[in-house]
Amino acid sequence: MRHVMTKEIPGAGDIRDYLASQEQKSLMRFLTCGSVDDGKSTLIGRLLYDTKLIFEDQLAALEKDSLKHGTNGADIDFALLVDGLEAEREQGITIDVAYRFFATPKRKFIVADTPGHEQYTRNMATGASTADLAVVLVDARQGILRQTRRHSIIASLLGIRHIALAVNKFDLVGFDRQVFERIAAEYRDFAANLGFATIEPIPMSARYGDNVTRRSSEMPWYSGPTLLEHLENISIDAVAVDRPFRFPVQYVNRPNLDFRGFAGTVASGSVNKGDDVVVAKSGKLSRVKRIVAQGGDLARAVEGQAVTLVLEDEVEVSRGNMLVSPYTRPHVADQFAANLVWFDESALLPGRSYILRTETDQANATVSDLQYRINVNDFAHEAAKTLEMNEVGVVSVSVQAPIAFDNFADNRTTGAFILIDRMTNATVGAGMILNPLRRAANIHWQSLDVDKKARALAKHQKSAVLWFTGLSGSGKSTIANMLEKKLHSAGHHTYLLDGDNIRHGLNRDLGFTDEDRVENIRRVAEVARLMADAGLIVLVSFISPFRAERQMAREMLEEGEFVEVFVDTPFDECARRDPKGLYAKALSGAIRNFTGVDSPYEAPEKPEIHLETLGKSPEEMVEALENWLRERENGDQQYDSGGGI
Repeated sequence: MRHVMTKEIPGAGDIRDYLASQEQKSLMRFLTCGSVDDGKSTLIGRLLYDTKLIFEDQLAALEKDSLKHGTNGADIDFALLVDGLEAEREQGITIDVAYRFFATPKRKFIVADTPGHEQYTRNMATGASTADLAVVLVDARQGILRQTRRHSIIASLLGIRHIALAVNKFDLVGFDRQVFERIAAEYRDFAANLGFATIEPIPMSARYGDNVTRRSSEMPWYSGPTLLEHLENISIDAVAVDRPFRFPVQYVNRPNLDFRGFAGTVASGSVNKGDDVVVAKSGKLSRVKRIVAQGGDLARAVEGQAVTLVLEDEVEVSRGNMLVSPYTRPHVADQFAANLVWFDESALLPGRSYILRTETDQANATVSDLQYRINVNDFAHEAAKTLEMNEVGVVSVSVQAPIAFDNFADNRTTGAFILIDRMTNATVGAGMILNPLRRAANIHWQSLDVDKKARALAKHQKSAVLWFTGLSGSGKSTIANMLEKKLHSAGHHTYLLDGDNIRHGLNRDLGFTDEDRVENIRRVAEVARLMADAGLIVLVSFISPFRAERQMAREMLEEGEFVEVFVDTPFDECARRDPKGLYAKALSGAIRNFTGVDSPYEAPEKPEIHLETLGKSPEEMVEALENWLRERENGDQQYDSGGGI
């Protein structure tokens, strides 16, 4: 018997009543998560099949695909309804997040099928970010695994408060009641401190439908709900229109001189025409003059509605700001604590500059402190200097400019952020804000009468930071030292910051791990910026192996003030010179984390000055630098000693 969509399509006269009845149903968003091969995609396919939301042509295609890609022999492989990517079907795994819609007479559902593999944890976090409930699948044969725990912790951090523990593949353990009770008890013990409001364990077989949408005759001892019954009847938090009003501005709409509106989606609460509102960052007060929607003006807008607000006053509200209730304002701060899930293969490096992006705002930010790492097995807090891929920790974040936000526990939209790698533009982490850090609340910029331009003018020169980078032994310090002597002799005011010298004082507490190297360069860049502000020509001679930190230093300075000088000497030549005997020790294993041996060096891609040193004397390099500096006043110059420009 073919199992196809059998719901009747309403007649023309009943269309409005039908649509109205659908709109009145509550909507639940949930995700399936857990470890690899626990049956997440099969479960969703079974739900779609049993709720009769598969058309006949889809069923025919599914039967055909099951013979080609399926893992159930001649039986239908329900996972193929969700795993649509060819790579997913070939490997029998889920890679991307797949969203599906289905409905029952009681409720509408949007379900996210998320990957189980550790390398796709970021996709699981994406699916969890908007979910009300998580169906955590466990293979009855395997029990609670590391990835089960990791996904549960991430679900907790992302604000999910309801768990359906689907103990799947129960047919493969003989429908043994003791297996179910053992797994349910172990999960409850593990999740006791995760803050879930409800945990509902359900024994099932997604492949055969036991306890998915129908009760199983194989488990007469189980008296709880089927999964579908649980999803239909569990009470989830409704749209809370009584929460504080939050309206992140996504676009300033000004089609003509007579109209200026602020477009966005109400993130929480509600707003009425005539309500007082405040610009979150500036604190400017105004009143809502109009609420403009696609069908015309509204008297009220609630959470989830996309509208344009027109205010009575000409206040400045740019993209990235928020209009909020004047009585319950969000935090505005440049430092906060947050839970952070790290996605990238390259570890988190505290002190490195990332791009922080919220619902509408964006700013440069650094993880100033890793408070602790969360052990995904027992939720223990562990001391750590970095986070590896898929690890979770609590961090302190410092943002270049204040942003408006709520605690994530109060508002999942305005309390979340992502971190983006400045060099690759890849999303490397997702964060949930815990609370603002008030340490800098009483610190303000002091206005000074003498500025950089005045200081440089008194010295008859233009401020600059010449940043020499290259491998150890490349000749950086020799060239920088000779150049400073010549500049000093010519009457210029200079200062040379040398890597070894700085490590005797300012950076004596730092080692040579990647995270210490990042902090090393961050401190030096801050000092160089202050010296440039004093009107000096600053020469910085550091290996500075990472592009991200050199880019951070560049962005601290004014346009054209940072001059990257790549002292390009091949590794073999540097090792041959070995002026400090370091290469021999590093190659023998006596020194660890040595750049070029067991720690990477990321060569500049577009330096202002490229010095290829082979076959050339330091004097020739210095002469080239002097020529570049003389021509600097006529515009930005680039020099390549190898013949290129």
